[in-house]
Amino acid sequence: MRKVMLVLLFVATLHSEGLFSSGNKNFGLTVGTNSSFGNNYTTVGVNVNYYVIDNLSIGAAYNAFLGDSPSINEVTVPVTYYIPIEGVSYRPYVGTFYNQTFIEDPYNDYNILGGRIGVSLQTSMNSFMSLGWVQEFSTSDKNREKKGYPEISAGFSF
Repeated sequence: MRKVMLVLLFVATLHSEGLFSSGNKNFGLTVGTNSSFGNNYTTVGVNVNYYVIDNLSIGAAYNAFLGDSPSINEVTVPVTYYIPIEGVSYRPYVGTFYNQTFIEDPYNDYNILGGRIGVSLQTSMNSFMSLGWVQEFSTSDKNREKKGYPEISAGFSF
């Protein structure tokens, strides 16, 4: 199963010190596509991240899979670290996440653990673009599926 997501992040910050500074908050909207159970879905969701210290964000996200059956909803808790490099406009990042997927009967809900790596490029004082790779590992006893997919995102602060 192949999954390609386009993530649009709208970033709202408390501080003007930098996009990845302690105390900043990101609020986002997710739009993408996904194939599951042999069906194609449009995915839409929201997410929020908070930078607990410089370059380290902890968040929560909700995604709904629309357009087919069974009904699928996901709740995700991500942790991402942006590696600071002096004198350049890009930041490599590494992260992990826990995902709980809720599926309409007769299917069973399942959990996913995962990780992500990539690079964020600051495009202006208040915006960035990211390109990376996501790897998922299902924790279900019946389904030990592993899958990876590219991740593209853009962020804007206001």
